[in-house]
Amino acid sequence: MNEMPEATLNQRQANPAIETAFAAQRQTAIALRTSTAGMRIAKLRRLEAAVLANRGAIYRALAADLRKSESEADLFDILPVISGIRHARRHLTSWMKPKRAAPTMTMFGTKARIRYEPRGAALIIVPWNYPISLLLGPLTSAIAAGCPAMIEPSEMSPACSALMAKIIRETFAWQEIAAFEGDVAVSTALLELPFDHIFFTGSPAVGKAVMTAAAKHLASVTLELGGKSPVIVDKSANIAKAAKSVAWGKFANCGQTCIAPDYAYVHESRLPQFVDAMKNAIATMYGAAAQSPDYCRIINHHHFERVCRLVDDATAHGAAIRAGGERDEAQKYIAPTVLTGVGDDALVMQEEIFGPILPVLAYNDLAEPIAAINARPKTLALYVYAKDRAPANRVLQETSAGGTCVNASLMHFTHDNLPYGGIGNSGLGNAHGFYGFRAFSHERAVLEDKFSITPMLFPPYTARVKQMIKMAVRFMT
Repeated sequence: MNEMPEATLNQRQANPAIETAFAAQRQTAIALRTSTAGMRIAKLRRLEAAVLANRGAIYRALAADLRKSESEADLFDILPVISGIRHARRHLTSWMKPKRAAPTMTMFGTKARIRYEPRGAALIIVPWNYPISLLLGPLTSAIAAGCPAMIEPSEMSPACSALMAKIIRETFAWQEIAAFEGDVAVSTALLELPFDHIFFTGSPAVGKAVMTAAAKHLASVTLELGGKSPVIVDKSANIAKAAKSVAWGKFANCGQTCIAPDYAYVHESRLPQFVDAMKNAIATMYGAAAQSPDYCRIINHHHFERVCRLVDDATAHGAAIRAGGERDEAQKYIAPTVLTGVGDDALVMQEEIFGPILPVLAYNDLAEPIAAINARPKTLALYVYAKDRAPANRVLQETSAGGTCVNASLMHFTHDNLPYGGIGNSGLGNAHGFYGFRAFSHERAVLEDKFSITPMLFPPYTARVKQMIKMAVRFMT
């Protein structure tokens, strides 16, 4: 691969290097308009080979940043990435084929199709919580769509950031794909440039700033944000199964997952049973979590203190710790924690937790959690557990969320044939599989006139032409 100029490798001189790379990628974007499926698939193969060749390094980087186990790294980082790349390789040829658009009655005599064309130069801004999969997933879609990309990994996960930048430099020419490590100054410099598309994963607050920056250049955006993803456990649910699923979704990556269950509404008749089942699930999965090799840590001391404040505030307002509660500042360790008796005024119910804390609230009638959920901003995910179809269907019909699992958590993220994305406060646009390809593609409408009668309706509007127009209107109405 071509080596990047020394200035580009030096994040202290990021601004001129960013501008140089961007100018080159604008030219690359034009060249890539004619790229074939075979050319893009070859790049996807290179990316897959690079990931697999660096599997050990990925394990070490995730362990350094998040104390993530190899098993969890495989499950949440390696597997989704490799699955996504192979899915794109298998289907890219069909995705790229122009899609025929059937003529409407007024367009008889024309031929129409939709062409999927690269949007152009893309920017991918990566979060710290899944610094491997949430970088390589959007990059897979950008490559599949034929877009060059500039990538900013998060400085909050430095080991993964450095590794991803190294892999990208060794795998691709910087004129096509380049990574820039750095802090908010680098983000600001990147967002000042007129990208054609921006793919951002992060918080709703920063997402608004990204969208504002994109608006200056009328760039399209995909925003994968977050929010307080709720759980509803119906009285008909299999409580043991529900608790195990919620515990897995909540405490994987130490709760630092944008689609993690944030809080749970449990029917009051099943609340004691659910709390006990949660304790059993935590014990089964992690045992003494402080010593478990399978339990991650909070990313840094700032977030450790933030999550601790949420727990302290909740207990100060009368909440009870029913499981966990232990913490170790030196290790950035917070035990898997279950709270009950949490009031709506507690901070833990006001902001996204993004940590291993699960408030559990009782309800009597399904209308109560539905009303409470609808009173909040729309979330990235919603989970409902019920054996009976009626309550599950009611939740689906009467709420809104980016995605939903019934009797499962997190699993929709790894389904390559489902769109993954938010709505409202939780995001804009979709990713994964064809939907990721489409996010980085422009759907260009193409119409060819074969033998339509439209030219017969051109001015001047003589009596005969007027009559024909009137006849067309009457026919259609």
